[in-house]
Amino acid sequence: MKTVAIIQESPYVLDKKRTIEKAVEIINSVAAKGAQLIVFPEAFIPGYPAWIWRLRPGGDWGTCEELHRRLLNNAIDLSSDDLTPILNAAADNKVTLVCGINERDHTNSQSTIYNTALTIDSHGQIINHHRKLMPTNPERMVWGFGDGYGLNVCNTPVGRIGSLICWENYMPLARYALYSQGVEIYIAPTYDSGDAWTGTMQHIAREGKCWVLSCGVALQRSDLPKDFPNLDQLYPADEDWVNPGDSLVVSPTGEIVAGPLTKEKGHLLVDIDVDLATSSKRALDVAGHYSRPDVFTLQVDKARQSPVHFNNDD
Repeated sequence: MKTVAIIQESPYVLDKKRTIEKAVEIINSVAAKGAQLIVFPEAFIPGYPAWIWRLRPGGDWGTCEELHRRLLNNAIDLSSDDLTPILNAAADNKVTLVCGINERDHTNSQSTIYNTALTIDSHGQIINHHRKLMPTNPERMVWGFGDGYGLNVCNTPVGRIGSLICWENYMPLARYALYSQGVEIYIAPTYDSGDAWTGTMQHIAREGKCWVLSCGVALQRSDLPKDFPNLDQLYPADEDWVNPGDSLVVSPTGEIVAGPLTKEKGHLLVDIDVDLATSSKRALDVAGHYSRPDVFTLQVDKARQSPVHFNNDD
């Protein structure tokens, strides 16, 4: 059995330093409870830009510009030492992490932000760097398009893990790219929530015969900074929850074993039998005995769009 922790906590929105400090505190806390794999939400550092679903393109130009400037200035530059405290926390606690960040591309114009999921091993090394392939609807006003570079399944002490971000999980070929690499623990950080999302997570677990860990964004109005532009217009004072979270854990049979954690902050701490991701494939193995490679083929271009230098290569 392996112990996984799904973190459903809010960040310090638009403040990367304080959010990183909070992440380190969480890592230390859940590791002390036995967590071996810790998953943070989509774009956790310095927060998912939820305002994009309320701003009017063109009509709220000034607010949009101010928020984008603050997000850009608090996005993570992977060539810097921004993430050193989190990398050290992973190494000190000997845990594997998956953490969502807003990543500032330090090459070229230094102005593009990506929605990125990082996998960090128990030595504090970044072992996978995945940029969201297709930002959804208004997300395209914030994030650049990712690439196939990070469509990888990584061997870790808890098992073979891979991740797709939010609505990437509705992309059948992206899912299959992970299935074909023998993913055992399929990680889905997301801003989505509700019954439809829960059903999707159950479908993926049944389809891929893998554990599915969905880590949702829990955000309340009170989590937004007091100097948030046009706060009262975008988020009226009588509004409490902006996004409910709905984190959950699903077994390879499609059974929900923990969650959904709705309108609540905290974490799910769950023991999982990783071997079920292998034995459950007896009747259905979509990338193995149930595949038809003579009929279907998938080619994945894993070229990096722009070079990225990690500060921990040594």
